[in-house]
Amino acid sequence: MKKCISTRLISILAVCILTITTITGCGKASSDSGSIDGSGVKVFFSTLTLDDFKELIMNSVAEAGAKSGVTVDLGAPCASVDEQVVQIRDAVSKGYDAIICNPVDADTALQLEVIAGDTPIIFTNTQPSEDHLKPDKYIYVGSYEIDAGTMQAEYVWKTLGNPKSLNVVLFQGQPGHPAAISRTKSVKNFFKKNGVDANYVFNDTAYWDTQKAADGFKTFLKTQQDYDCVICNNDSMALGVVQAMNELGIDTSKVPVVGIDATVDGCQSILDGGMQFTVYQSATGQGAACIEAAVALAKKGTIKDVEYVTNDKMYVWVPFVPVDKSNAGSIQ
Repeated sequence: MKKCISTRLISILAVCILTITTITGCGKASSDSGSIDGSGVKVFFSTLTLDDFKELIMNSVAEAGAKSGVTVDLGAPCASVDEQVVQIRDAVSKGYDAIICNPVDADTALQLEVIAGDTPIIFTNTQPSEDHLKPDKYIYVGSYEIDAGTMQAEYVWKTLGNPKSLNVVLFQGQPGHPAAISRTKSVKNFFKKNGVDANYVFNDTAYWDTQKAADGFKTFLKTQQDYDCVICNNDSMALGVVQAMNELGIDTSKVPVVGIDATVDGCQSILDGGMQFTVYQSATGQGAACIEAAVALAKKGTIKDVEYVTNDKMYVWVPFVPVDKSNAGSIQ
């Protein structure tokens, strides 16, 4: 898999933040959906049960479609794979040009593709296995999760003065979720590649949830182990850790607590001195990229000219952007 955005571009991306008013990924797919002629294109959007970020994705798809003249019909959020199967089958029978799908379970991608037949699917937010993708037919639009975890680990390491060893508290999202796996793996790989002896004194799942992370952090503190940083797979969990620290009178400025997504609450926490760092995942950019890809597939049969497309024409990677106190106020 070849990605179009390298972690070596972090400094360039940071500059990009400071030069625009509304951050949308610094490129055409994130900001110019209104210039795409999607007239006559009909798209169906299917998603699993919503959380904050999934709802942002759904709304961004709808907004980008409206700007470009695409007819976007939003399916009711699915609580089960069976519900999504029925939904996709119905969409195919109604003759949609493309389906944008946040799958209930990434492992069911092949099943959904069989049902879709000749109708292209743009998967988003929940990434299927590469084995289930096909160039210009079944593609994935998202942000390259490896970059997010790498940015977190690099920030923590440099903030703490490039130490040779670290005691790390790590909160993961939903077990088995592709983003949770990739974000966690990239954190660990960064420390390993840089010769850091990372001791994971607490490594648990909090299911992307604020309260679960708060409770989990309090549980960890009962072990009375030393810790240098807290790395969370998303902002909601990082906010939970900050909440617990505030309740217990722990100085959040002494220990880096970092998340991913740059939510409104996450950025405000950084400005208020709670969290120290997050990584911006542009729901607006991803929604616009989904629509651009859908129009390209419907009208041209290829995504080769879509911004951020990979050479194999199976992925569209909307860049992550590092966020700290210097730019947290300009993200939303």
